[in-house]
Amino acid sequence: MLNRESGILLHFTSLPSEYGIGDLGGHAYEFVDFLKEAGQRLWQILPINPTGFKDSPYQSFSTFAGNPLLINLEELVKWELLYMDDLANIPPLPEDKVDYGAVIDFKTPLYLKAYQNFTSKSVLKEEYERFVEQNKAWLEDFSLFMALKAHFIKLRVEPENRHDYEDFVQLNKEYLTDDQLADYYYGAVWQSWPTDISTREPDAIKRWTEILAEEIGYHQFLQFVFSKQYAALKKYANDNDIKIIGDIPIFVALDSSDCWANSKLFLLDENGNPTGVAGVPPDYFSEDGQLWGNPLYDWPAMKATEYKWWISRIKSALEFCDIIRIDHFRGFVGYWQVPYGSKTARIGAWMPGPSKDLFRAIKEQLGDLPIIAEDLGVITPEVEALRDDFNLPGMKVIQFGFGGGDDNEHLPHNFPTSHAVVYTGTHDNDTSVGWYQSESLHTQDHVRRYLGVSGDDIAWDMIRSAFASTPMMAVVPIQDILRLDHKARMNIPGTASDNWQFRFSPNALTSELAQELKELSEFNGRNL
Repeated sequence: MLNRESGILLHFTSLPSEYGIGDLGGHAYEFVDFLKEAGQRLWQILPINPTGFKDSPYQSFSTFAGNPLLINLEELVKWELLYMDDLANIPPLPEDKVDYGAVIDFKTPLYLKAYQNFTSKSVLKEEYERFVEQNKAWLEDFSLFMALKAHFIKLRVEPENRHDYEDFVQLNKEYLTDDQLADYYYGAVWQSWPTDISTREPDAIKRWTEILAEEIGYHQFLQFVFSKQYAALKKYANDNDIKIIGDIPIFVALDSSDCWANSKLFLLDENGNPTGVAGVPPDYFSEDGQLWGNPLYDWPAMKATEYKWWISRIKSALEFCDIIRIDHFRGFVGYWQVPYGSKTARIGAWMPGPSKDLFRAIKEQLGDLPIIAEDLGVITPEVEALRDDFNLPGMKVIQFGFGGGDDNEHLPHNFPTSHAVVYTGTHDNDTSVGWYQSESLHTQDHVRRYLGVSGDDIAWDMIRSAFASTPMMAVVPIQDILRLDHKARMNIPGTASDNWQFRFSPNALTSELAQELKELSEFNGRNL
């Protein structure tokens, strides 16, 4: 973090692909080549864990596991676990966005076939067994969790086992959203499982591990494949002087193996339901606040274990990336607790977090922390002190700087001399073109006068400002590099549909674009 560098924010799912979703295959390697040609040293991604609710990478079934949808199918052909004929009948999948349901329907049978071939061959067996042994601390719980979810969903949808759904809705509608009602009814969430296994009684764990041995092996296989493909890609990036900036949410999903396997570390009642959930109060992104719904940590319980779970989480993340961005960093000082069952995040209370105590424990175990603190939103002096005491760079977002006074901290002339990461926008922002077009005439005028531009090429005007600014690291979303409008937006906070779908075309990253970006980087001392 000590060199003056720049890079691109791009999640794997947004890469081109013949199979409906970006993955860890050839197009990812081509993107590394583009970064190198363009003089960039940083590749920032979003969380790479298995996506759960509404396909959000910030609502995952595990904070340790990888997302199987990112597995490249052609690599499985190289390993002789699939054959090219298996990939011949690709359904009509969209090229400009991710249709997650269609991708799951297409890829799952191929993964199952690859696993069946794997079990009947000796290829990769020793490597697989080493992986399972080295990762059993989280892999055993995760694989059983996923197998149990699938089992109880299948059981419930069989006609002879269905309950009266209308009665179920009447009993629970005050406490659960429509999506949660469906998940509970069909047995998808762990709180709806039989009590002995939802509470992890040892005999139940043993019994279900034996019953679902085949399904557990399948999920362990997928994690092995993901890890092997990801490690090869990361090595290729690092060998080409590209560092990967990973991203971990501060909270985990209620419907996760993390929460099920470590329930005593969360604020849950005797039924496994949260006593309060995470969110943020009304802010720039949403007048109702953002109701995330994640369970909250029992920080005294975490402290009693010397923060073992959090240290393991950071250590695991650093195996997949070189630098970590922790989302919602301010939650370590104080977090917004919303009553369980609330429809918005308007009503809540700020509660104290572990602050320096947690980061001292992490540093004692893992050394200096290559962490970027996402310090956006309501930031207090205590949050700034935590960030600065551990020498963690915060974030500056140029889009946030305009339309107000000249003291706005997100205007480049107010940036710290070096210790921050500057962005034109993040995955939660509109693209710079879309943002500019939707802003008031007053704000548009402020942008043009401040940057000294006409506004005709606003995305690159913003990139120039970011690259010329003082922070050591500058990161720009791929949508701004490609000058795309609001249709290419990745996420709209506070909404639950039509997010995380953006993809760009295979021919978008040209040599001319790489040269343009390289010259801009060199001119601003970011490619030395």
